[in-house]
Amino acid sequence: MNNKPMTRNKIIPYNPSLKYRARELRKNSTLSEVLLWKQIKGKALGYEFHRQVPIDQFIVDFYCHELLLAIEIDGSSHNDKFEYDKERQFKLENLGVEFIRFNDSDVKQNMAAVLTMLADKINEIRKR
Repeated sequence: MNNKPMTRNKIIPYNPSLKYRARELRKNSTLSEVLLWKQIKGKALGYEFHRQVPIDQFIVDFYCHELLLAIEIDGSSHNDKFEYDKERQFKLENLGVEFIRFNDSDVKQNMAAVLTMLADKINEIRKR
């Protein structure tokens, strides 16, 4: 899948105080995070993703530095946070981060479709 060099690997600063929180989130992953991680770790999609990555003042579920791509899994904890998530995503997009979001239930029940959408997003970014 990764057959052309990428030059997007921009380092985005983050609040160092988030490192501990990110570590705790990695230790206490949700089931859907664990399931998706099993599918994308180790450059399974041609690019390296990391879990619970601090970017600016926020932490994203998964992040690929090379693609500047954040993956978010929206479960029940996001039900009351639509406006917060929207503003957070807007701020990170202004730093050059692209997003793809999946519902928790889709990750658990339709992983094939999730991986297809993710591969399509990666290909879209690579073509630019």
